[in-house]
Amino acid sequence: MLRTRACSGVKQAGAPSQRQLRVAEEIRHLLADIFARDVIRDHELSGVAITVTEVRVSPDLRKATAFVTRLGRSDVDKLLPALKRVSPFLRSQLARSLRLRVAPDITFMADTSIDYAMEVNTLLHRPEVVRDLGRKG
Repeated sequence: MLRTRACSGVKQAGAPSQRQLRVAEEIRHLLADIFARDVIRDHELSGVAITVTEVRVSPDLRKATAFVTRLGRSDVDKLLPALKRVSPFLRSQLARSLRLRVAPDITFMADTSIDYAMEVNTLLHRPEVVRDLGRKG
């Protein structure tokens, strides 16, 4: 008898494990707390409100990618070199709180999903789109 994998509870290839998801969420909370407390001593990052929207962790938990944005601003790309500079400090801060054998290396990427959602929202509210959608409904 042939069983399907979708029903057997086996995770799909490429999907993160529950442990990866839990560790990623914990890292996101810790990074958000560090940024909120403004303890980073870098002239480019002092006083800057950074939002950590998502963290993805590698299967071996040794690498983490943090997606960051500045709400209401689109200049987060300018902050990426400064975030790379302070990543060893952030890693040491994470090592104090995480109960892992090795604290993950952190890389930062700009999160453009909010900008994309705002663009889609703007397109959906254009008069010709509203008019066309009104005809179909």
